[in-house]
Amino acid sequence: MSAAPKGPPSWKLASPHDTLTQGMVVSGFASLPTGRALFLQFCWDGVQKQQGGAWLAALQAVAPITDADGKDARAAGIGLTWEGMRKMGLDASTLASFDRPFKEGMFQEDRLRRLGDRREGEWLSTVTPGGPKWSGNTPVDNSGCGMADAHAFDDLEKVVETQVKTPITVHALLLLYEKDEETAEAWCRTVGDALAPHEVKIVHGLPLDLRTDERGIAREHFGFADGVSQPAPFEEKVVVVKDGSDYPKDYWNGVPLGEVLMGHENGHHEIALGPVVADSPAGRAAGLPEHPRGVGFLDLGLDGSYMVVRELKQDVAAFWNSMDAASARINRRDPEHSGHIDAEWIASRVIGRDLDGNLLCPNSKTGVLPVDKYDQPDNDFLFYDRDKLGHGCPLGSHVRRGNPRDGLAPTPNDKQTLLDAANNHRILRRGRKYGPDIPDKRTDDGKERGLLFICLNTDITRQFEFVQQTWMLNPNFAFLYDEVDPLLGPKGMLTIPEKPLRRIIEVDTFVQMAGGEYFFLPSMPAIRYLASL
Repeated sequence: MSAAPKGPPSWKLASPHDTLTQGMVVSGFASLPTGRALFLQFCWDGVQKQQGGAWLAALQAVAPITDADGKDARAAGIGLTWEGMRKMGLDASTLASFDRPFKEGMFQEDRLRRLGDRREGEWLSTVTPGGPKWSGNTPVDNSGCGMADAHAFDDLEKVVETQVKTPITVHALLLLYEKDEETAEAWCRTVGDALAPHEVKIVHGLPLDLRTDERGIAREHFGFADGVSQPAPFEEKVVVVKDGSDYPKDYWNGVPLGEVLMGHENGHHEIALGPVVADSPAGRAAGLPEHPRGVGFLDLGLDGSYMVVRELKQDVAAFWNSMDAASARINRRDPEHSGHIDAEWIASRVIGRDLDGNLLCPNSKTGVLPVDKYDQPDNDFLFYDRDKLGHGCPLGSHVRRGNPRDGLAPTPNDKQTLLDAANNHRILRRGRKYGPDIPDKRTDDGKERGLLFICLNTDITRQFEFVQQTWMLNPNFAFLYDEVDPLLGPKGMLTIPEKPLRRIIEVDTFVQMAGGEYFFLPSMPAIRYLASL
């Protein structure tokens, strides 16, 4: 008898896209559990002092960016801000061709309001005290405005006025993945030495961790299994399985490749838009293809993506002490019917899954969905028929808000429509936790720890910002009243349906944003072009 399969088939990109795309698009590099996030600042000023891409060429010599054609002994990925590419000398017309949210940056006032970070000039409780410490600070400060900026914005003055500044400016993010701490630290020193002559500084850094426990589960700092649910991209003859055949469209989680990579068809049956650059010998030498719809232009975006990054600080001790206090209050008030309620029971309903990543389910003897045939948490499920009212997985839980599937359908006839609509807002997550594990989850040791949230999408407004504003922070999500995401939102209430009626608990703020920005994740040819500037 043959051995049981170890897991579901993983997707990869067929040639030539596998050599044209950064490896982090198709892989979380689970075989490389240690990593570093290095936030880079270009320390030259003014249009006259643009340094081009020499720093990127120097970086490639010591930390070559990994493509997606297979497993590597070490790996690296890179993203650049709009202002970073402007400082490198990217021309005005190319800068103007990027998506508006990326050009404005995450710290434009209107975007901060949508993301739940700032309102009426004040940082909210979901942000670290005193405000975040880093951003891309796009588009520019007034002293650095040039023609490139004016060309890129119809209302540049308004954008500049509504751009919130942070103490640290980040122009690029370098992600390094290694097998252990010693080699990762040595690699960081090598990178720093290579960048210093080009006036590129490492202004912020985070140690990244994807180690698994004895059960093979990667857990975030609160203790829950992380990375359980992901969209599954598909595109004929481009997204394939190990033997080269087309990756099958996943009914529950399938999304067109254009939701993740520019230049491919997205969920609206359109080619996902990306930036363009004027045809030139340098562009052709780098391998940029002719743009299929723009005569005289090369496609700078093909096989690239937008990378959303948010540094999210976690207060682990406060989280679990709050869960203890909430369960104790319920036990005191309702001793006859609350014997099953403890801190883990409440925390699981905040998340929507148990600690091992299994979805809470009302029609199961164990209270969760059984594992799938690969002995993994089952991710092939819908909400409407199984748990429409949230008696298992609460309607306002983090998991249900992050991907409501068909759960928002008003009638059975609308289930497919709502599932399709939900999948048109999916994001591909590539984040890792940072900082040391906490020895005792009830005792604060004073150490910094959290999650470096990273996701890839081709339409920042329709994907990441929609999920954050319309699902996570919507106080009337799924017919709830005045409730937001209990994990990422501000202090508020969480309704937990339970027969015969419900329980309502108060949840404080345990996750705070310490910095963030929108980055362009360039393709391998785009990296070569930027290095040649």
